[in-house]
Amino acid sequence: MIAYLSGVVRDIRENSAVVVAGGVGYEVQCPVSTLGKLTVGEVAELNTRFVVREDAQLLFGFHDADSLRLFDLLTGVSGVGPRLALALLSAMPVSALAAGLLGGDVKLLSSVSGVGKKTAERLVLELQNKVPDHLATPAAGGARAARVVSTAGRDAIDALLALGFREAQVRAAVADLLAAEPELNADALIRKGLGRLR
Repeated sequence: MIAYLSGVVRDIRENSAVVVAGGVGYEVQCPVSTLGKLTVGEVAELNTRFVVREDAQLLFGFHDADSLRLFDLLTGVSGVGPRLALALLSAMPVSALAAGLLGGDVKLLSSVSGVGKKTAERLVLELQNKVPDHLATPAAGGARAARVVSTAGRDAIDALLALGFREAQVRAAVADLLAAEPELNADALIRKGLGRLR
């Protein structure tokens, strides 16, 4: 089991990064929030989960323990594989995803590409009592924070991507802004996002 990886980032791709440790380059699948914190040529420290399947051996990496905890909970749900769990973690901050699960926000969860209504309902049914309260946004009122992410956040991401910024950087910037100020509307997110990305 590979539980932790520390090494120099050699390359950052759309959904993964190559981290060199001990002379070996490991391709690590990461959510966009983690990719946005990595810099080529600098040392990365990642909490990892090693997944072995019949057709592949995959390494998933996260910049914090909370993301890994939620990843483990998501992949423990029947029908939710690691790639779908990664898509959920890439679509919104951990706090908003946790709030959506705790608040039973099926609409938010099913707004993520690849998550249908039945899968979203199963996620809520199985995880509503398993997600630790501290993972949710403290003062944002649970589902309210999730709705902000699904509307203003998505609009801001689309606008910033249209300006030519990299998806990983855009999603990470918007996620960080919403985690700090969940009430921001799309215009404010775009303006603040431009300040971070330029």
